[in-house]
Amino acid sequence: MDLRVFTEPQQGASYDTLLRVARAAEDLGYGAFFRSDHYLHMGDVDGLPGPTDAWTTLAGLARETSRIRLGTLMTAGTFRHPGVLAIQVAQVDQMSGGRVDFGLGAGWYADEHTAYGIPFPKEKFGRLEEQLEVITGLWSTPVGERFSFDGRFYQLADSPALPKPAQEKVPVIVGGRGPRRTPAIAARFADEFNLPFVLPDETAEQFGRVRAAVEAEGRDPSSLVYSNALVICAGRSEAEVTRRAEAIGRDAAELRENGLCGSPAEITERIGRYREAGCERIYLQFLDLSDLDHLELVATEVKPQLG
Repeated sequence: MDLRVFTEPQQGASYDTLLRVARAAEDLGYGAFFRSDHYLHMGDVDGLPGPTDAWTTLAGLARETSRIRLGTLMTAGTFRHPGVLAIQVAQVDQMSGGRVDFGLGAGWYADEHTAYGIPFPKEKFGRLEEQLEVITGLWSTPVGERFSFDGRFYQLADSPALPKPAQEKVPVIVGGRGPRRTPAIAARFADEFNLPFVLPDETAEQFGRVRAAVEAEGRDPSSLVYSNALVICAGRSEAEVTRRAEAIGRDAAELRENGLCGSPAEITERIGRYREAGCERIYLQFLDLSDLDHLELVATEVKPQLG
């Protein structure tokens, strides 16, 4: 089981904080450092010192880390034109020496669009599909050839399709709970399918839909990685579990039901249920980014038990 660190910086984190977490994750042997792509906090927090841009952050981390993979769950498709995003991601991949995984979603948080004057279109899934066509098309166009695209939402003409990522194929992550369009989009474009914050039974059902869609597309379902994103709240004692839950404004009993919460043994058993549902990778949502001991506890007492 591949364990990755997943952060939510819009809740309140500077670049320096994210750098400390990314370096700790790298030193502790986590598979990747990921972050959300939001410009506005959620819930009862002030979000200070304010939002950090996902790809600006990852560009900095690309130069200040050396081994850990970097990415987004998920880049908001409403924030950037796909031609610009293709350039940004390719550049960060070059800056990191080929360590980027690229998650792209349709965008959903209307309030952040209003707060920063970003258009929030009604038709998002059609745009997402075209964005993936454009981005993957630009990256896969051979050097010296041109790329054009005439879609409903995006039009590109005679593009040199540069720069290229360092990787021959940047892994593309698609995710979500939608029963029809989401599996279909994943079947066309994804190297990984991710489910955020769902229980094992729903995980198994959605992974089954995706596998069927991938097979219908003429691809091998086992060619995709199947992953979950889940809140983590670990402790060596019940008091430590409770303290960590309270620090992020959550109830330990609720987290035991809906996330990964409890002792290392409890969390290992819970991860086993996701593994049985078909999960191969988990993005651990560490919400208190000042608590680096939490990362160490999971790395040293949960990760070794997973094989």
